[in-house]
Amino acid sequence: MSGYQVLSRRYRPQIFKEVIGQESIVTTLKNAIKFKRIANAYLFSGSRGTGKTTLARIFAKAINCPNLNDEFEPCNTCSSCKEIASGNSLDVLEIDGASHRGIDDVRDINETVGYTASRGGYKIYIIDEVHMLTKEAFNALLKTLEEPPEKVKFFFATTEPQKVLPTIISRCQRFNLKRIPLDKIVYKLKMMTSSLGIQAESEALSMVAKRAEGGLRDAESLLDQVISFHEGDITKQAVSEVLGIMNTECLYAFDKAGKEGSFDYAFELAHELFSGGKDALHFIDMLVHHFRNILLVKIASKDSFHIDIPQEEKEALLLSASFYSKEQCLDILDYLVQEQNEIKNRPSLRVAIETILLHIMRTHQRLPIEVLVRRLVELEVEMNKIDVSAKSENKIKDERENLKTLLEVETKESDKKIDAKIAEVIKEKAPLPSIEIKETVIDLFMEPEPKTPPLSYSEPDFLKANPSKPIKAKEDVVLNPPYFYDTLLQFAAVELKGKMQRIHNQN
Repeated sequence: MSGYQVLSRRYRPQIFKEVIGQESIVTTLKNAIKFKRIANAYLFSGSRGTGKTTLARIFAKAINCPNLNDEFEPCNTCSSCKEIASGNSLDVLEIDGASHRGIDDVRDINETVGYTASRGGYKIYIIDEVHMLTKEAFNALLKTLEEPPEKVKFFFATTEPQKVLPTIISRCQRFNLKRIPLDKIVYKLKMMTSSLGIQAESEALSMVAKRAEGGLRDAESLLDQVISFHEGDITKQAVSEVLGIMNTECLYAFDKAGKEGSFDYAFELAHELFSGGKDALHFIDMLVHHFRNILLVKIASKDSFHIDIPQEEKEALLLSASFYSKEQCLDILDYLVQEQNEIKNRPSLRVAIETILLHIMRTHQRLPIEVLVRRLVELEVEMNKIDVSAKSENKIKDERENLKTLLEVETKESDKKIDAKIAEVIKEKAPLPSIEIKETVIDLFMEPEPKTPPLSYSEPDFLKANPSKPIKAKEDVVLNPPYFYDTLLQFAAVELKGKMQRIHNQN
């Protein structure tokens, strides 16, 4: 039991070739060795688990190894490489910046830099979490950092480079390590499970890699946890139980249910989430990333379909993307990001999740604003083609009442205004004019240049015009209030009321 090593240490890279996801930095470090252009100090910054300290150790081994090969990789067999790998080297000193952060600790470094390396190579100070050093400690290190002895090098690692003094950064070669891509994390996990003789489903390893969020060490720790919990093959079900995360299939099923109007699936999904003891906040994160990926599909061409998901999920994602418009995705993302900040304060987390799911499902049945504006414009054109003389006075009054109901206008001023319009039409036998509300809505939501192409949208089936009766279909769409947003109607009513009030005051 005492000899067990966690996977993150057991499979830690020992040569440059084993480092994944940081190819440009590896190439730069190798070229520095090849052309003998090794700087005084290096700063490795990036999120956790991306290889900062690992790269510093490999680089330290490489510049001190007497048996470098043609690819400038350390041999890992000489005494220098072995001592550095085990942390027992007298020439490579690793210092924890969080526990040795004061000016006295830096003074100790300044006093020992003058001593030569025991093996005649480089004397290297690796300071992890260097941002934890105090301002005084940084200032005490400045002079030594700028003009160290010839065989002394400093390697710094930090997750928060913004906290490092600019005077320190200016004396270092800085490398920003990026998050490890999902497919490379999965590849490393497959290699580890294969080495351990464990069968693992690709989807299960993908779930682990997604939860790690670009940190390889996090993924290795999560895999270690799954292996400890579950005997035998690693399946999606096992990963879901151990890590408390939902299967991605539920998201694609949710998309289909929303398109079909099966609102009961929102409650089924919430029940599965809470009865299984899953992480509700992580589920919200899954929704955010899911609709982000859908939006990428909608705005990118198929040739540039570069989304960080497993290959086997891309077909399902493409199908889900066909259920949404770009405007829907943008609205859903805005809503989810807002809910991420507020959901922790909700009295009932379960009700909050159900509300979020129902809200997303309802977007399939809502009329986009650009569709509303277009329909209003089309209605105005069609109504101007109708001969008023063929209409009875009662018909015009009925239309007036329909418009009034649609706009939810109850003020006397608006009644007088609409009556005046109708009286004018009857008197002059002229085409039916546009109502002020249409002008208000169009002014608010239409693009300023009429030649600007309209936004793309996906119309619900009930909005498709009937070819045989186009005018009636358009009248049905606009004059029937249930098809419109309640919020937009209220907003339009307020705008109309204000405009009528201004006209009244002027008169």
